[in-house]
Amino acid sequence: MNEIIKSIYERKSVRAYEDRSIPEEMKQVILEAAAQAPTAGCQQLYTILDITDQKVKEALVYTCDHQPFIAKAPLVLIFCADCKKWYDAFIEAGSEPRKPDVGDLMLAVSDAVIAAQNAVVAAESFGIGSCYIGDIIENYEEQRRLLQLPEYVFPAAMLVFGWPTKQQMQRPKPQRVDQKYIVHENTYRSMDGNELRDMFAGHCNNRSFEDWMMAFCKRKYNSDFSKEMSRSVHKYLEQYAEGEE
Repeated sequence: MNEIIKSIYERKSVRAYEDRSIPEEMKQVILEAAAQAPTAGCQQLYTILDITDQKVKEALVYTCDHQPFIAKAPLVLIFCADCKKWYDAFIEAGSEPRKPDVGDLMLAVSDAVIAAQNAVVAAESFGIGSCYIGDIIENYEEQRRLLQLPEYVFPAAMLVFGWPTKQQMQRPKPQRVDQKYIVHENTYRSMDGNELRDMFAGHCNNRSFEDWMMAFCKRKYNSDFSKEMSRSVHKYLEQYAEGEE
């Protein structure tokens, strides 16, 4: 197994960091690696916010579902799906572009998260841990105000980076399900009850499938933060459907 594949296998989310900074040259390599990611039509439909203001980091703790470790991370990056800069460039050139629509947003989100994962792999190569913060999608109005996001710019992904503590390095990586449940050949195949039970058997540990699944559904899928995430996305999509006044 080569070193790149090995690091992908070993990488896990890190939420506790040693009290030391990330050297500027390493940070720049991580950012450049992000920019080298695959991108639709070489458009790079994203803007990366490098959060260096400690007050903004502390505000993100609360706007991202009260996660204190965000404020302690030496590097915080927010990957915004950005349909604005190309739209502005089209206008600057005298083109007559249509307004960005939902399809453009989806393409930009894909560009943004691909770039984010490149940053994760680059950081891992240095021994720097990382953690995605999905909660950046929540609290649309607050995130937009805090980050001064204009129309057609959406916070698609957030990453925090830092040197893992010894405890974090020794913590086992959560088990992934077997590939046969993830890879379908040629067409999608719905799984029956027995296959679903087998797929999640490694997650249930000593609990029954029913107990584990009902608890997970309550804690994650039906949670307030999950509902708020959907509300925020719906709110944001309104500008694509109706335009802003």
